[in-house]
Amino acid sequence: MLLRQTLRNPLMAGIVRNQVRSNPFRFLSTSSDSPTDSSDTTITENGSSEIPPPVDSTPIAAEDAPPLPVNDVIHSSDKRVAKLNEYPAPSDIVSKLSQHIVGQDSAKRAVSLAMRNRIRRTFLPDILQKEVTPRNVLMIGPTGCGKTEVARRMADLADAPFLKVEATKFTEVGYHGRDVDSIVRDLVDVGIQQVKKMKTKEIKSEAEENVKERILDILTGPNRDKTSRESFRTLLEGGGLDEQEIEVDVPVSSEKNAGIFAMGGDQGANNPNVAAMNDFLTKVAGGGGGKKGPPTERKKMTVEEAKEVILDIEIERMLENIDLKKEAITSVEQSGIVFIDEIDKICSSRDFSSRSADASAEGVQRDLLPLVEGTTISTKFGNVNTDYILFIASGAFHSVKPSDMLPELQGRLPVRVELQGLTEEDLYRILTEPIANALLQQVELIATEGVKLDFEDDAIREMARMAAQLNKTVENIGARRLYTVIERIMEEISYDAAEMEEGSVITVDKKLVQDRLSDVLVASDLSRYIL
Repeated sequence: MLLRQTLRNPLMAGIVRNQVRSNPFRFLSTSSDSPTDSSDTTITENGSSEIPPPVDSTPIAAEDAPPLPVNDVIHSSDKRVAKLNEYPAPSDIVSKLSQHIVGQDSAKRAVSLAMRNRIRRTFLPDILQKEVTPRNVLMIGPTGCGKTEVARRMADLADAPFLKVEATKFTEVGYHGRDVDSIVRDLVDVGIQQVKKMKTKEIKSEAEENVKERILDILTGPNRDKTSRESFRTLLEGGGLDEQEIEVDVPVSSEKNAGIFAMGGDQGANNPNVAAMNDFLTKVAGGGGGKKGPPTERKKMTVEEAKEVILDIEIERMLENIDLKKEAITSVEQSGIVFIDEIDKICSSRDFSSRSADASAEGVQRDLLPLVEGTTISTKFGNVNTDYILFIASGAFHSVKPSDMLPELQGRLPVRVELQGLTEEDLYRILTEPIANALLQQVELIATEGVKLDFEDDAIREMARMAAQLNKTVENIGARRLYTVIERIMEEISYDAAEMEEGSVITVDKKLVQDRLSDVLVASDLSRYIL
């Protein structure tokens, strides 16, 4: 009786099942005289006693038993732990981000944890995998401090579908403009291109062999003897036939008919049904979809040019046998990342009694709620579930506070990261530490002219100091101010480098930096007194 009551509790049943497996005789009666305990004897209405049937001590089958408790699930296998270690740890992700981004360690840690948790989720059992959703991130910091760059570099490391959108470009449903559902549709388009690029790499070697065979068929004919064909193959692979002209059948471009059946105008892209109908009518106008395939036209070109043309045709033909849509939708649903910038621009301060009537204000926030929480969006490639898409929002929040957002939207962005403004030392590190810093780019650009460009350390310090001063006196635009400073210094150097002798050396010192930027500082001082 006690065992039956225990098995009704799924958590206890899992524990009992493990104990039964380890010791099947544990729950058998220890007394050989009586098969049941006298306490289990019941009295019927007529006064007679009734002994319940003996308890079945047969071990519980694995497929009939309730799921294991959470602790047993997590510690049940060491193989997936070893496989998980093949992926980069959060510290590795932070170090890779530091190769491109200076400072902002809190933001790097937040995105690295979000990235690691996505990998951890794939190793969970299905029953738990459905329950684990990404923790969306809200980045708060002044412009030019690295918010967008952190998210973009993270997407490159994750090799995931990534989309950056501006919150101010969307309008509330019912107004003229783009609604927020187009975010998911654009993300699916990115996923399609990403999967197509990945599959192209996999089939490219096979397609190149098909290209050789097609060119040999054109040169020798399909019925030529094997010895002659092999001779032409040797010449083809050695490049001896690159200048030979051949005629190739190429598909007729459908661009001529692309706008004939366009429906819906600019709003047609927001409606998946209209977009699908436009694609269908365009294919029909181009002759596609028939049994004979799309129409072709014969063009004369060299073998070298034909290799590229036929390779594209072969890859497109082989990709038709791959379900790109299904793989792209799966990739978007499980690993898609959406970066929503300038989210503070669609917030209005709660200090004012009146609400803004702007169609891009709080109405867009309300439309974002189901998208961030998780919903199903209809696209021309199929329905997309947003439950597991990671959303990263950012904003400077100069005129409003994060608390001015809708409370529901605040709750859907639980991880809050504050990025610090850039100091003079940070600007100096930005000019020197990243592997592709702005100064290195200028050095390599001038090197293409055969001229060597050298920046002294004092000059770099002066550039950082002046950039920080301009941020304080004019407007704080963060690291973007460095591009203004560098372009001002490089203007004459880039102009004269093309006429310099090869091997010339140009040295940028502190005095040169001060001379180039002196008029900028004077103009900024006067601008403060002009009404």
